Amino acid sequence: MEKRAAEEQGRRFPALYERNYRLFFIGQSISLVGTWMQQTALGWLVYSITRSSFYLGLLGMALSLPVLFFSLFGGVFADRFNKRNILITTQALSIIPALMLAFMTNVHDINVWTILIVAALLGTVNSLDIPVRQSYMIEISGRENLLNAVALNSTAFHGARVFGPSIAGAIISLYGMTACFYLNAVSFLPVIYLLFRISNRGKPKDGPHDGIFAGIKGGIEFILGERRILFIILTISIFSLFGIPFAQLLPVFADKIYGAGPAGLGYMMSSIGAGSVLAGIIIAFRRDMKNKLPFMSVTGFLFPLSLLAFTIIDNFYLALLFLAVIGFNVVGFLATANSYIQLEVPDKFRGRVMSVYAVMFLGMAPFGAALLGTLGEIIGIKTTILSTAIACLTGFTIFRQKWK
Repeated sequence: MEKRAAEEQGRRFPALYERNYRLFFIGQSISLVGTWMQQTALGWLVYSITRSSFYLGLLGMALSLPVLFFSLFGGVFADRFNKRNILITTQALSIIPALMLAFMTNVHDINVWTILIVAALLGTVNSLDIPVRQSYMIEISGRENLLNAVALNSTAFHGARVFGPSIAGAIISLYGMTACFYLNAVSFLPVIYLLFRISNRGKPKDGPHDGIFAGIKGGIEFILGERRILFIILTISIFSLFGIPFAQLLPVFADKIYGAGPAGLGYMMSSIGAGSVLAGIIIAFRRDMKNKLPFMSVTGFLFPLSLLAFTIIDNFYLALLFLAVIGFNVVGFLATANSYIQLEVPDKFRGRVMSVYAVMFLGMAPFGAALLGTLGEIIGIKTTILSTAIACLTGFTIFRQKWK
């Protein structure tokens, strides 16, 4: 009976039966809890200093803007160099901003501009890490297990989004924000250790041999020649610019709309994570999905609709429910789009294509965060999110006609 259960689990979650991916998954699951603790503490720190949605928008911009400038270089590195070694380096470098934040808050020598500089440093490290991580996944899980691996990775990411903010809310109330930053720094150590144990080093098979800028140009030209991939990435850019950055403004909702404080902020972020985890589990449980495009059509349509509903209602508990629905549809769309794009891309272009994916997904976020933060100050937070949700719905409707 136990053998049969194990075999059934292997059929449902085959990526976890690949040793290299399993080590990767365990390390990320640990570190991501610390990352979300830091994210929650950082948002509350900026808001406690400024009481401004504008500066929350700037924080999001500082974290994401480096992705716009440097991720394309990370894509060339992913196609040219040892991926595992790059990831070990980026994880080690990520410890530095966490320790800087911990030290500055501990000695009470901190201001919003210092925070933004440290956030930009962290964003720069992430800009190199993301395309390498995305393109490495297919190598450590196997091509046939990619959707399962992407879904499991999303589950780990958003599972941490459930527990990390809630833990952070409790720790901030008991010990202050400094503890969250120190704990995040420590959380990178297991990742580094487990990356060293992965036998697949992620050596490129046929990467670019010309200059860096020529390599970037080659990746962009490939995307422009693939109509469906191009318009899926453009759809993601609309969501990233107008929709997904709404989460940066949740401290304002927690404080001014619901009066729920840091604990309420933790619950709100955890609700998004809960819906995201559910989407990841469902996709991973299915192992593979033959009809990815119809599923993307449904989740891509429901995301802006659920964001509209969240904006309209005034009840805190209903808000938590709609935040979970938002999380479900965002992850359902992005995880499926991620695996679809990677499976359609030749190995030699994968790092560069995923770097463009990162630019359009995360590189648009700083502009979206700044836009939403600025509009929140001018026309009010609810009117802002309502307007951008309509923009997401319109953009999806237009681009969907191009990739169906």
